[in-house]
Amino acid sequence: MFKILKREMLTPNICKMVVEAPRIAKAAKPGQFLIVRPNEKGERIPLTISDYDVENGTVTIVTQLIGASSAAIIATQEGEFFNDVVGPLGNPSAFVGKTADELKDARYIFIAGGVGTAPVYPQAKWLHDRGIAVDVIIGAKTKDLLIYTEELASACDNLYLCTDDGSEGFKGLVTALLEKLVNEDGMKYTQAVAIGPMIMMKFCTLTCKKLGIPEDVSLNMLMVDGTGMCGACRVTVAGKTKFACVDGPEFNGFDVDFDEAMRRLGQYKAEEMAAKEELDK
Repeated sequence: MFKILKREMLTPNICKMVVEAPRIAKAAKPGQFLIVRPNEKGERIPLTISDYDVENGTVTIVTQLIGASSAAIIATQEGEFFNDVVGPLGNPSAFVGKTADELKDARYIFIAGGVGTAPVYPQAKWLHDRGIAVDVIIGAKTKDLLIYTEELASACDNLYLCTDDGSEGFKGLVTALLEKLVNEDGMKYTQAVAIGPMIMMKFCTLTCKKLGIPEDVSLNMLMVDGTGMCGACRVTVAGKTKFACVDGPEFNGFDVDFDEAMRRLGQYKAEEMAAKEELDK
């Protein structure tokens, strides 16, 4: 059993939880994920690690309300317990395996959207703590949907906020802001990392390719059972079939077939909606 030490609603449908899990915290690295099962009959839900604290023995997860299973996680209250938390799973971010010499002249730009902003935090913090230059763009439809702004402000050199309606920061899409930073402000980046909605990552990839910036993306939203057994997260990367949970969850964005990935992302939408409707009765 894994105790919920802290619970906070970041937006009306996004919940942040700090979970007591000392062994997982000790082994966790940026980019990896957990499998959470809220109760004995609950579905296994893959969630990217949004922070980990070795000293306090905790891991942080952020869950967006989508269907019945995510609703069960969010409904768990502070002081209550998850039935199972398994991890860390998946491969760490590519930079974790690089040497100090390989990273010393690097400048990273993270492009975060929606709930994908949360897993950007441990990645940016890992680099920033090692003296690597890091900038972050957070995008949302409106000011009220921006999350992790304070955390990321302390974990990067420059934080740029971006809203579709202009209620906070740059008015427009994250891709337009990235182009402005490079083409107008003269920023030079050696690596980009995009985490957010699939459509956002697709257009971030096209923009990075145009700007000549290598880019990685996270395909964690495709995962279902998180072990490679179900095959739901298979995706074509560089012409080969890969599984987001065991081969990723991060891949070179230039190699990902996003159109196929978006079709796969919607394959269980009808079932999710039916389960949520039954839960709401």
